[in-house]
Amino acid sequence: MPETMRKMSCALVASVALLATACTGQPSSGADDDASKETTLNFWHAWSAPSETRAVNALVARFEKAHPNIHVKVVANMTDDKINQALRTGGDRAPDVISSFTTNNVGKFCSSGALVDLNPFFRKAGIDPAATFPKAMNEYTQFDGDRCTVPLLGDAYGLYYNKTAFRKAGIAAPPKTWSEFEADARKLTVPDGDGYRQLGFMPDYHGWETTTEHYLAQFSPTYFGADGTSRLAEDPAFTAGFTLQKRLVDELGGFRKLERYRAKLGDEWGPRHPFHTGQVAMQLDGEWRLGMALDAKPDFEIGVAPLPVPDDRADEYGKGYITGTIAGIAATSRKQNAAWELVKYMTTDTDAVVGFANDIHNVPSTLAALKSPALKADPRFKTFLDIAADPDSTTTPASLNGGQYLVTIQQFGYDYESGKVKDLRAGLASTARQIDTDIAQAK
Repeated sequence: MPETMRKMSCALVASVALLATACTGQPSSGADDDASKETTLNFWHAWSAPSETRAVNALVARFEKAHPNIHVKVVANMTDDKINQALRTGGDRAPDVISSFTTNNVGKFCSSGALVDLNPFFRKAGIDPAATFPKAMNEYTQFDGDRCTVPLLGDAYGLYYNKTAFRKAGIAAPPKTWSEFEADARKLTVPDGDGYRQLGFMPDYHGWETTTEHYLAQFSPTYFGADGTSRLAEDPAFTAGFTLQKRLVDELGGFRKLERYRAKLGDEWGPRHPFHTGQVAMQLDGEWRLGMALDAKPDFEIGVAPLPVPDDRADEYGKGYITGTIAGIAATSRKQNAAWELVKYMTTDTDAVVGFANDIHNVPSTLAALKSPALKADPRFKTFLDIAADPDSTTTPASLNGGQYLVTIQQFGYDYESGKVKDLRAGLASTARQIDTDIAQAK
């Protein structure tokens, strides 16, 4: 399921809603209920497609079979703004357990106290999160020492490529470094008048999943320093990442030509996606793209590989950007021990995680599930399992004001690739100051 489709659209709305929770004191609830007694939990989640809701209901049914005294009322299609309103007000109909697609809001969930810190629950259960979840997933589910969320399946980003076009261009294997990628992108590009018969790669930040954070992940940047301020202007990884993308834009025809071509291409979620049609030979995308591409029945062979890495980080080839769905327990819940039993089952039980991953077609979110022989997937899907398990894979860190810093960086990317901003160094410094100002205001 393409979770990122929803994330950016709801991030700002969710951020506003969460801000209101920051000044809301927690009621006198807590983990003092008896999870062995008969009880009913409210579980709110964001999945909405029929196949997805069936998968969630099947997961919950398996939990109820294993815990016959705990009954779960499931409410689907709950966006973060609806969840946040319910977390603020509480009550019998409010959720005890929530699931969100918006990992960018973990910092707000934790700092506002809307969700409880799960560290005491993990310790009591004898579960070590660092040994249970992939490194990147372990990182994006906590903020400032507060583990208020836990991974519930994930997304891993890699490179899709047109094997047929590769063979025709005399390219024997997918690129492992960015210099190889640049050469392949140029070789795969076939001009046609003021456009292209085939474009090697669409580098624009307005493209399909070619966001700043997905590019930058391969450079392993440090977004914030120990003092919490932006490292955008100091860490050379950002300079290298923006320079690489701008060079690709210039080498493949320039921003205006690429944008004219992009405007004529199909949308990201339909069968006419330009990778499906062969109009673009390489595509940065998540694990869900494989199923969508196969369903479109392209007239070429699809290849899957990790994204390239910088030439001076060639030994890290195999890593990628990781994100995913998160789950947590409402601070307003008076059934937190029972809620923990549901959260623990959904997120740490290997059979439960594998079964849910098979049904949803996302990446499993535990190290044990990633290695399970019970996973059912196209052999090419294993690339994403390996990316998820790779300790060099990265994510974007939680922030006090949610994903606003990523929106700010992305906007700078638009300005830089289009030529509106010409001085990269000065632009990064200005963007870093804006990020710091926004976070200071959020405090």
